[in-house]
Amino acid sequence: MLFRQFVDGDLGCASYLIGDPEAGVAVVVDPAYAIEQYVEAARADGVRIVRTIETHTHADHVSGHGRLALEHGVPVAIHPLGEPEYAFDPLADGTELEIGEVTVRAIHTPGHRPEHCALAVADRQRGPEPQLVLTGDSLFVGAIGRPDLAVGAREGAEGLFHSLRRLLELPDDATVYPGHVAGSLCGASMSAAPSSSIGAERADNDALAVDEQEEFVAIALSSSAPRPPNMDRIVDLNRGPFLGAPAPLRALADPNGLTVLDVRPAEHFAEGHVPGAINIPLDGSSFATRAGFLLKPTEPIAIHASSLGEAEAAARSLRAVGFLELAGVLEAPEATATIDPIGLDELEELFGRGEVRVLDVRESDERDDGYIAGSEHMPYRLVRVCGEELGGGTPVVTICESGLRAGIAASVLASIGVEARPLLGCGIPDWQARGGRTIEFRRCGT
Repeated sequence: MLFRQFVDGDLGCASYLIGDPEAGVAVVVDPAYAIEQYVEAARADGVRIVRTIETHTHADHVSGHGRLALEHGVPVAIHPLGEPEYAFDPLADGTELEIGEVTVRAIHTPGHRPEHCALAVADRQRGPEPQLVLTGDSLFVGAIGRPDLAVGAREGAEGLFHSLRRLLELPDDATVYPGHVAGSLCGASMSAAPSSSIGAERADNDALAVDEQEEFVAIALSSSAPRPPNMDRIVDLNRGPFLGAPAPLRALADPNGLTVLDVRPAEHFAEGHVPGAINIPLDGSSFATRAGFLLKPTEPIAIHASSLGEAEAAARSLRAVGFLELAGVLEAPEATATIDPIGLDELEELFGRGEVRVLDVRESDERDDGYIAGSEHMPYRLVRVCGEELGGGTPVVTICESGLRAGIAASVLASIGVEARPLLGCGIPDWQARGGRTIEFRRCGT
């Protein structure tokens, strides 16, 4: 059996190429919009892609099934409850697809979404029992999928409870290959490990140890992960008519009327950037996810990058989360605006004299573990919407865990006219380590 796993390190999404080299055929499961990786791998392995299988309609990334269909004539299989608006082959519980000597069996596992299916894969030359299972967004390594993105959270959690028990009926030695690894918003506390096994998850995954439905529902609903604002758009794109290849990036001389997205490192942005630009560094974690929280899906975006290669990489990530109509790449941009980062010593001095406001841009659960007394709070993802209320003359110092989100938030504040200084390269843990006082939020009864 031919088996290849592809992991998008930025989004944490996993996709798969499965086939029979002797028969010369293969399928792609949950393809990314950038399909070149599968086409090149299939060519290198001497197989022809004959089908796309979607475990569900994805809400966090644009699928490549449309490109595979339009550019390579590859049909798509998905459960009908996904209500696709394109021609598809219906998957039902128990449906078996043969790829040479490899059998892929659909296991309907609703919960994350009503149409969700896991895929049990057996190489018949090794035996009839499945040797591996693609669990999609139902079961992750050490975690479970979110139940609140497609239906009511309780309904989704109840469905997930029963679906996971179906997966536990598979052999303990069946290898688990999930639809996501750490970095995705489709689950909480998932591992970065690319695979596990049914037996290992049975032993180590806390959610699978819960036998009572109500207790499981309570656990499944306890996650406080934010809902991606571009989720509905991505679902519509993936459910709708086939989406073809993107237009090439074009060179832009004038950024007027465009939203300038500066993808260079925060230090370079601070030294000089286009006035009004927003900085989301490509070399930071979760670039595309952060862009999805801050940018509007239909606003015209001009990319400011250090090189054409960096711009192309940023464009691929942006398209993956639904930003398909990029205006282009700035040529010789006039980077005349600057931001003055702040260090811990200066922060302590200025804050002690009341000459700056400190804005904690972490999520609420992070802040609850310890925050600077007297600081204000606004998650970075809300600063573009609510940041104007921070204006008024006193400079704002942004702080987070490591400096990445602080830099992003400061750039957003500067773009709307608020004087902001980020704490780059460090954050709350460094403030605490040097003896800076923080307060822990305590809930009633704790």
